[in-house]
Amino acid sequence: MRIKKDSIESLFSDIDRCIMEENTPSKYLEKYSNEPAFRDKPFDMLHALKHTEQNPKYHPEGNVWNHTKMVVDIAASLKERSKNPKVLMWAALLHDIGKPPTTAIRKGRLTSYNHDKVGEDMARSFLQHYFTDVDFIEDVCGLVRWHMQMLFVVKQRNRSSIKRMAERVDINEIALLGYCDRMGRTNADKQNECRSVKEFLKMCREVLQMEDGSVS
Repeated sequence: MRIKKDSIESLFSDIDRCIMEENTPSKYLEKYSNEPAFRDKPFDMLHALKHTEQNPKYHPEGNVWNHTKMVVDIAASLKERSKNPKVLMWAALLHDIGKPPTTAIRKGRLTSYNHDKVGEDMARSFLQHYFTDVDFIEDVCGLVRWHMQMLFVVKQRNRSSIKRMAERVDINEIALLGYCDRMGRTNADKQNECRSVKEFLKMCREVLQMEDGSVS
């Protein structure tokens, strides 16, 4: 029998392999999520997703874990479009890690305000257990921090954070993760989400070119 530490290390290796190599990682993630080690640090942060419900209006697929598995599967099918597929895949897995501590009923609605900001710190804590590459960790955390921006920019017409976002992350990478996030829902509209990606990138480029012409 493995001691606990070895079980956790083995679980990390299995998850790292499956999100990078499998076409549908969700099948394996569901299996791994039932392992005892999945309840131990740092995986307890992911385990909590299984017990965190979402607003059914926007997430009819159910809890955050169900959504996360769907997002990871979409990301796996598109990871070759990323300049760093490993960063994309870990960001897809951890993108909503901040939802458990931020989810609450406000004015009769289930919300998770600031889960992107809280999630950045949680993702960093998780990744530091296994990775020593600071650039890799910060690249993943940057995507977690800004993964909601496509929604904010396109749906709310909020351009105020675009420059700050672009100083931290590649807008194309955020668009890719944002698309995966939006498609990782039951009955997602692919055509509509593709339009959102184009509109997001267009608006980002307009703002950045107006600032300093740094984006081609």
